Amino acid sequence: MIRHVVLLKFKDDIPADTQAAIEQAFAGLSREIPHIRHLEWGVNSSAERLDKGFTHCFLISFENEFERDAYLPHQAHARLVAVMRPWLADVLVVDYAPGAAT
Repeated sequence: MIRHVVLLKFKDDIPADTQAAIEQAFAGLSREIPHIRHLEWGVNSSAERLDKGFTHCFLISFENEFERDAYLPHQAHARLVAVMRPWLADVLVVDYAPGAAT
């Protein structure tokens, strides 16, 4: 299993309806890209204040690296990135293979 974590920091001037459309488009990728095994997302609610301005987290699970690698150039992903890019102040992506729980 591969987890693909995407953290977004939107620009301050993003219209609310544009942000909502991006959220829904990102959440809808699992209907368009068969390689996605699970997708969940949410808005930061941490009280620790260590978010560095990142407000949104998307967690996508893939069966393996090959499925993740097929997702990256997928046309639905490319369309979303093109729509998001002008509205992002920053983005952080981390991929990992989950370890055993202790």
